[in-house]
Amino acid sequence: MYLSIVCGKTDMRRQIDGLAATIVEEYDMNIYDDAVFLFCGGRRDRFKALYWERDGFILLYKRLENGRLKWPRDQQEIKQLTSQQLRWLLEGLSIDQKVTIQPATEEIVT
Repeated sequence: MYLSIVCGKTDMRRQIDGLAATIVEEYDMNIYDDAVFLFCGGRRDRFKALYWERDGFILLYKRLENGRLKWPRDQQEIKQLTSQQLRWLLEGLSIDQKVTIQPATEEIVT
């Protein structure tokens, strides 16, 4: 399964059919792929997730009581996210962290 974030602002009044149409018509992607598609409103305090589960769609909706999401705002873009980037996003951080600890290389310390 992969995570796709629909950048920019999405009309949060849209339900399953409207969100699915956005994926198919605007981004020419297959809504039935093994993927979770994430959408965010203009206020950035709520998001929806759409997932096809072989026999029907699952639509998740979350409204934050405190804070805002750092949602990418390029309206014409859809991005693949790693699970780490999703965690950052849901914690109120940017998905593009400038500084992270890099994996160590194997070397003998003397």
